Amino acid sequence: MPRLCVEDVSISFPLYHGESRSLKKTVFAAASGRLGQDQKHRLTVEALRNVSFSLQSGDRVGFVGSNGAGKTTLLRALAGIYEPVTGKITIEGDVTALLDANQGLNMDLTGYENIRLRALFNGYSESQIKQLQADVASFAELNQFLDLPVRTYSSGMIIRLGFGLATSIKPEILLMDEWIMAGDAAFMDRAKQRLEVVVQGADILVLSSHSADVILRWCNRVIWMDGGRVRADGAPSEVLKAYLTPAQFAHAVAAAS
Repeated sequence: MPRLCVEDVSISFPLYHGESRSLKKTVFAAASGRLGQDQKHRLTVEALRNVSFSLQSGDRVGFVGSNGAGKTTLLRALAGIYEPVTGKITIEGDVTALLDANQGLNMDLTGYENIRLRALFNGYSESQIKQLQADVASFAELNQFLDLPVRTYSSGMIIRLGFGLATSIKPEILLMDEWIMAGDAAFMDRAKQRLEVVVQGADILVLSSHSADVILRWCNRVIWMDGGRVRADGAPSEVLKAYLTPAQFAHAVAAAS
């Protein structure tokens, strides 16, 4: 059974020009209380501090918190993009990460070549590769552009290809960031049903979003990140009621109904 365990994880980023007086002033204003020093005595910003939680099959957790709270950093750590400075992340199961529109895409390859590359990575047979290419092509509606290098695509076209490809493979553990809901209205109307099928099919869902109504609809647990730490962890209604203003919470409940 898939599982995910985060044990006392901390992540910090060095400021290579940290001795600059103007930079120090800016950093102290923006990251008060989150400055540290690494083993090489460089000034660092502590993005995550002693974060711990565990998820089992059936868990659907939503991360909430203000910008800079550590939500995206934590998702990227779970995806293997960032390595903890201290602590440990243990994951059992296949992970699909919807964190960046062009994540995993080779800009110099065509759309079809990128689809084929992803399929080969997942061990697909030739017939499965053709089926995957047809599925992504039908959803993305990029037509002849799939024969062109991805670097020639607009940002909206990259989102279509990245979303179509990422949601074509059933995940055991699904990591999702806010970008997935940032497409144009026409795109999101077509994508909503596809996304919900993927969410429902995942054994474990980890979602970072500022949309409280989405959190209420999809999640059975909420972790509130604040200053790189876990401030609260519990039932969605309880945590969101503490995190949001009364008016915002009432609006989210109404929108989720």
